[in-house]
Amino acid sequence: MKEFHKLIYRIATSRLAFISKAFPLSVYLIFLAFMSYSCARMGSPDGGWYDETPPRVVGASPADKATGVNTRKVKIQFNEFVKIENPTEKVVISPPQMEAPEIKSGGKSIEVTLKDTLMPNITYTIDFSDAITDNNEGNPLGNYTYSFSTGEVIDTFEVSGYVLDAKDLEPVKGILVGLYSNMADSAFRTQPMLRVSNTDSRGFFVIKGVAPGEYRAYALKDADGDYKYSQKSEMIAFNHDIIIPSSKPDTRQDTIWRDSLHIENILQVPYTHFLPDDIMLRAFTVPQTDRYLLKAERKEPDRFTFYFTYGNESLPEIRGLNFNERDAFFVDASAKGDTITYWLRDTALVNQDTLHMEVSYLQSDSVGMLFTKVDTLEVLAKVPYAKRLKLKNKDLEEWQKKQDKLKKKGEPYDSIMPVEPLKMTISAPGKLDPDRNILIRSPYPLQVVDTSKIHLYTKIDTLWYAARHVFKQTGNMEYTLMGEWRPLQQYSLEIDSAAFVDIFGHASKASKSGFAIKSNDEYSSILMTIQDMQGKHIVVELLDSKEKIVKTVSTTSGTAEFFYVNPGNYYMRMFVDRNANGEWDPGDFDADQQPEEVYYYFDAIECKAKWDLVLTWNATIRPLNTQKPAALVKAKAEKKKTVKSRNLERAKELGIKYVEKATGVKL
Repeated sequence: MKEFHKLIYRIATSRLAFISKAFPLSVYLIFLAFMSYSCARMGSPDGGWYDETPPRVVGASPADKATGVNTRKVKIQFNEFVKIENPTEKVVISPPQMEAPEIKSGGKSIEVTLKDTLMPNITYTIDFSDAITDNNEGNPLGNYTYSFSTGEVIDTFEVSGYVLDAKDLEPVKGILVGLYSNMADSAFRTQPMLRVSNTDSRGFFVIKGVAPGEYRAYALKDADGDYKYSQKSEMIAFNHDIIIPSSKPDTRQDTIWRDSLHIENILQVPYTHFLPDDIMLRAFTVPQTDRYLLKAERKEPDRFTFYFTYGNESLPEIRGLNFNERDAFFVDASAKGDTITYWLRDTALVNQDTLHMEVSYLQSDSVGMLFTKVDTLEVLAKVPYAKRLKLKNKDLEEWQKKQDKLKKKGEPYDSIMPVEPLKMTISAPGKLDPDRNILIRSPYPLQVVDTSKIHLYTKIDTLWYAARHVFKQTGNMEYTLMGEWRPLQQYSLEIDSAAFVDIFGHASKASKSGFAIKSNDEYSSILMTIQDMQGKHIVVELLDSKEKIVKTVSTTSGTAEFFYVNPGNYYMRMFVDRNANGEWDPGDFDADQQPEEVYYYFDAIECKAKWDLVLTWNATIRPLNTQKPAALVKAKAEKKKTVKSRNLERAKELGIKYVEKATGVKL
């Protein structure tokens, strides 16, 4: 036998040039590798072939698709040693089990023990998805589902679809999707789901073992494992579509690859096509409206903050127990009223480490009704006054040392440490878009805003002239300066000292900011006509590559115009603003209200300087799960688990080694 192999090797190497032309290199190397491996002894340093065969089911007890089953223990046999990965997440059993089943692998078998009592006349399915692999190489069995029936019939229908986040059409992974044959809305709250599945990384789900009939589908991020909507904090999805499962014979293409680049054959494979396969559920979380105090915090000595779960127009009432609360605070409430900051006006209170107070505020009871709650709170400064004073004295000593050194050198020095000025933030970039304004922010509440000390000038030819402008407050500590901006015009914003003074008496320094308005030729514009949306109140958003909103347009005409768009690639999203509040609103199950519809323009929009783009968008022509551009999708689909085809590379490796050894040529 060895002499035969030597003869084959001599023939192969002597015909190297001919074979390399007649056959692909990979085929030739595989041939050589096979020859070399067939001569190799056990323990050869070249190694052997990898196992590329997935495990195969050889039997089960009870048998797969058995009827009249009354045992809760299932054992599935395989042709090789297997393991099961992450069964608590990947294995889904229908009907859902209230008590977690026991799932374990051992040797060449997997055992599943159901803890719940079996229901009569119903099909049970155990969907292993891709959790089963062989023990050595991790070759996956594939999407394997075992089923049995406690009655006389096995139900085999399947329904499938997608669950997307209603706000941004992101795939929702790992959410429970279930069917109800009870059409009453109350079933979702009072009864566990009948048949269930979990979504994968694409938001895709398949519910198997469905009996003929009519159903409604729901999605649930089940926080407490009861398979029903029992907590407002649980993400859900619902609609009123009636699902009638059916099937039809169909064919699909199965591609046979010769290697990673070449197709060997395309087969038409018959299969059973289960319908519907396009169920679309838009998931959302109901806003938290129950109101209670989360915490009171005093990170900085000059303020403390109350954090509530939900806002209210009525602010808390404070009665000081160790201080006088009258005119003691400047109140800064967030837009939603759920975060309220109290700035201490009096320096004596700032230096007081502990503030005892009685606080009256509105809180929700067990049924969601508001009542007045009275708490006695002790609010402590994070850094005690003694420590702050020590740090302040240290800074004073260091400053004094610097002044002493200047004095000894005969250089100018100060005898009194200057007060830290109020540092205002002025957002005036060197080049300003014509549709932008200047924002001015203060780190502290202001008690003085002297607009006579705020000056805006524009340069005409070589001279500067006063420019018309409007200065107004747009937030508790935010102000906006609006001007009549003209393209290519230069401007200068000059603010005198003490134009702003905060509640602690700190005054701002003089400042000067120069900027110019960009030319119209530097921009692009977009005119988007959205079909089938005329008469509806929609909000259209222009997004950058990180899905940050760049510009927003509200319209009822079905046309959205975006001007002064800087060159670059953009994306577009819109939502139907049913209540015309300018914000996207989630749904409400109890009010039978769906979340506001969100759509994405399917492609990137390239904008160049001097370009005016006129585009048309049919928002409903594409399924929702295919609308969001891949570049914006954050939840990337996981790579499908497949058999690792490593023997081709192994064959090439062995073949190259042999050719190098036989010919003395380094490849």
